[in-house]
Amino acid sequence: MISVTRRLEFDAGHRIPDHRSQCRNMHGHRYVLEVTLQGDVVNTPGSSDNGMLMDFSEIKAIGKKELVDRWDHAFLVYSGDEAVLNFLQSLPGHKTVVLDRIPTVENLVRIAFDTLAPHYHSHYGLDLRLTRVRLYETPNCWADCNG
Repeated sequence: MISVTRRLEFDAGHRIPDHRSQCRNMHGHRYVLEVTLQGDVVNTPGSSDNGMLMDFSEIKAIGKKELVDRWDHAFLVYSGDEAVLNFLQSLPGHKTVVLDRIPTVENLVRIAFDTLAPHYHSHYGLDLRLTRVRLYETPNCWADCNG
């Protein structure tokens, strides 16, 4: 089995409301998302993807459409964080993404995996599957979700 990984980046804000350190304050990150797919190499002479698992530009296009464009320059807020949610909703046109869980990197990577997996699978068939999403919150801190 072959695997390929595509890296995408986006900026977003969040806060961890119950955290004992500075992360309880509203702040932002330059997130890095790595999408790893596994499957069989295309062996169709004359096909644009011949010799590839999937074209990297297609991996990027799906990741951007289904996740990155939604989260980029947004504030990711937990629905139970009422003070911040109410504040964000008072800002006309603010890009806010309301989540059903606290936006820790661990929770965000799970959401990212669950969001992306069906789009790669359904778009390209049974031989291709999402096997890992890695989300860097900082250059030194990340979480993985393996499928």
